[in-house]
Amino acid sequence: MAKRAQVGSPAPDFELPGTDGTFRLSEHRGERVVLLFYPGDNTPVCTKQFCSYRDDSDEISALGATVVGISHQSLVSHEEFIASNSLTVPLLADVDQQVAKLYGLSAPVLGTRRAALIVDEEGVIRYRHVHALGISFQSADQLGEALSSLPAR
Repeated sequence: MAKRAQVGSPAPDFELPGTDGTFRLSEHRGERVVLLFYPGDNTPVCTKQFCSYRDDSDEISALGATVVGISHQSLVSHEEFIASNSLTVPLLADVDQQVAKLYGLSAPVLGTRRAALIVDEEGVIRYRHVHALGISFQSADQLGEALSSLPAR
């Protein structure tokens, strides 16, 4: 199933509860979407990652894309993570890891692997970066570079 979620293939549709309400990927056709999969709320690297997006909120806003984080924690955990760190990126609760599995990003023990994917206006995956160890992440600048490398809208 993970082969469907590669660059150039249609992004599997999903619907998840999120800190800004229910998010359904297909409802975002016509815009670019950045999916930021991450292992867990309040872990050192994930906290650093999402705090960096908060600190670079102007760059994130300038991406011209809808940006969401996805992990297997509950909505309550996500809300607490956002509140305790004043985060600005909405988080989606993939509690059963079905979306991570659809995208080939579910790993034993770890849960959700750290990755950044960009889905274009037609719902096609145009960028996929999976972090081998999960100790680094795509910065706002790197996400901007990835988006600017895509064909013009």
